[in-house]
Amino acid sequence: MRIVTLGGTGIRCGRIGLGCATFGREISEEESFRIMDHAVEQGITLFDTAEAYGGGQARHYRKNYLGMDDEREVSGELHSSEKIIGRWLRSRGARDEITLLTKVTTNFTVEHVREAITASLERLQTDRIDLYLYHQYDANTAGTVEAAEAMDAVVKSGQARFAGCSNYSSAQLEASLATSREKGLARFEVIESNYNLAIRDIEADVLPLTQREAIGVITYSPLGAGFLTGKYTGDRNAFPKGTRFDVIPGHADVYFSGRNFRVVEDLRAMSERTGVSVVQLAMSFVFQNPAIDVVLVGARHCGHLDNAIQALNQPVPEELVTEMRSW
Repeated sequence: MRIVTLGGTGIRCGRIGLGCATFGREISEEESFRIMDHAVEQGITLFDTAEAYGGGQARHYRKNYLGMDDEREVSGELHSSEKIIGRWLRSRGARDEITLLTKVTTNFTVEHVREAITASLERLQTDRIDLYLYHQYDANTAGTVEAAEAMDAVVKSGQARFAGCSNYSSAQLEASLATSREKGLARFEVIESNYNLAIRDIEADVLPLTQREAIGVITYSPLGAGFLTGKYTGDRNAFPKGTRFDVIPGHADVYFSGRNFRVVEDLRAMSERTGVSVVQLAMSFVFQNPAIDVVLVGARHCGHLDNAIQALNQPVPEELVTEMRSW
């Protein structure tokens, strides 16, 4: 697998990273262990998680925001993703082989960020996080000097090696970089963004900014959480059981639009015309963007990782990628 260096961090990893949001939510701990073992065997060493990833969190989300008091997860354990990774790291003794990325959800004050990373370290059973990110822009605290100071503090303490952000706009990232530069604080060295054939916002401004500032770029959901495979219709009451949209119905708000369903149809037509699978086409669109460093792949079984590796190792003709870019 081709190795890349993430921005100015000096961290070297493969172009595929393992998205661990499914652990304890859509798949069991046993299957999660199999996937992590397989990932390392294939040279996939960046593991992406967050304090918010857990079967318990998903269940609470549906109950509190959607009024759905049911059980769709394999486990109701809170923070199950970090905890399962921690138990795997302890059982395998593999900490030095892995680049660990996790995230704090909200409230970016010095005190709360310190508490949050301490809790993540305990769940992950490690003494350091390689990449620690703000999971999303928090309108109440993210734009403050204190948010920059909070990240600087955890980096200088050694709890995190490098800071970053996730789901920030270019304006939000640029403002954060300016604050860190002005105050002489540790800056965001990586950004993690949603990017696929259906969601392409970062092309216009985030990617040009990251290239100017030498920021590492990690993207997630190359298949749009399964949307691009065509498994979902416009019926919000007919999500296949156990799928990402079934467990987290809010995904429909992101992907369900006339334009995006047309992309799915165009992708299916291209697959039928060329004999290249929909999965390989959609993944190749992301892999063959030179501005992307690492593509996170979430997996419910090892075959999902194998599909991604095949797409990476067998790039489709550039004319097909050019055609997809025109959609």
